[in-house]
Amino acid sequence: MAIIKTISDTRVPVHIWTDEIEQKAETQLRNIASLPFIHHHVAAMPDVHLGIGATVGSVIPTRKAIIPASVGVDIGCGMMAIKTSLTARHLPDNLAAVRHAIERAVPVGFDMHQHARVATDSAQKVSAGLHQILDKYPKLISRKAEKALKWARQIGTLGGGNHFIEVCLDTAGTMWVMLHSGSRGIGNQIGSHFIAAAKTELEKRGVTLPDKNLAWFDEGTELFNDYVFAVEWAQNYAATNREVMMANVIKAMRATLPEFELTDMAINCHHNYVAKERHFDADVYVTRKGAIRAGEGELGIIPGSMGARSYIVKGKGNADAFHSCAHGAGRKMSRTQARKTFNRDDLVKQTHGVECRKDKAVIDEIPAAYKDIDAVMANQQDLVEVVATLKQVVCVKG
Repeated sequence: MAIIKTISDTRVPVHIWTDEIEQKAETQLRNIASLPFIHHHVAAMPDVHLGIGATVGSVIPTRKAIIPASVGVDIGCGMMAIKTSLTARHLPDNLAAVRHAIERAVPVGFDMHQHARVATDSAQKVSAGLHQILDKYPKLISRKAEKALKWARQIGTLGGGNHFIEVCLDTAGTMWVMLHSGSRGIGNQIGSHFIAAAKTELEKRGVTLPDKNLAWFDEGTELFNDYVFAVEWAQNYAATNREVMMANVIKAMRATLPEFELTDMAINCHHNYVAKERHFDADVYVTRKGAIRAGEGELGIIPGSMGARSYIVKGKGNADAFHSCAHGAGRKMSRTQARKTFNRDDLVKQTHGVECRKDKAVIDEIPAAYKDIDAVMANQQDLVEVVATLKQVVCVKG
């Protein structure tokens, strides 16, 4: 497939890789495409759906400006996957012990480690930047010392919502470990602070927007520079969080499974972030909110819901998509609607064969609340090629 729909009555066009898009999400895309600093066009991936300010599944190139809400508050949220030497025949019939071992090793939801996990080189590099941010913005988070410690205790933790850890098998029966998480509470604080600051700044200038969440910082201003520093810090934190978490998961699994090795197939990619790139003859800031970079030959991860297939992909470097692709199945139903529509029996049926929680607290993550991942993949054949198809056998939810 290729571009399925184009909105052309805005300042720049919006190219959309699906015909399954709700009206409110389309309105958001129109609002974004009408801003004065959008470069060339806006791209919407096959998993596109309504977000706060910026649409989830959108790729937004901007010249000399950044919209903090187009990154969002889970800065650096993304995926990590590692291929192992184990196969399906090495796994026990009952995988409950594997799931429980992972749950003991990785705090989920609001839980965190009792002590700071900053032993890795990358974690220690990340720690220095936070204090620079807090020194300049002491009101960014309350009780600075306590919160500064909290970020370190949250490194290597999952969080809640749609974050997960999975043990998967590919079509050859080889075991993979995959996880999804971001910058935890500190990333949320940073994102929320700068989104509010952008709104205040534009209000002072008397700028009226169709959606206040689309407030931006102009390049060269102090707030712009501070946001770029802070968002890069949070993106590094998120990547480090996944690295530490994966190491803890692998250690826990080695205590419950036969000895295994890790292959050189390891991927760690963001899908909520901003980066400076060159597209259509201009240096621009590209924000991907619910989208991953899929440059020529670049590896990425596109997960399905907790009862569906996931995919390891290689990018095709599609210029119209700004070298991007979908980040997952994408929600088609709000969490509230999912809880009203489905019950625990539905969850049990839809996660048959997966060792996971099946209680009412995770009904909002039921597979039927998400778009069909295979339809998403069919709509982006011009963006990526499939390297491996995975099906989870264990899923740990936050």
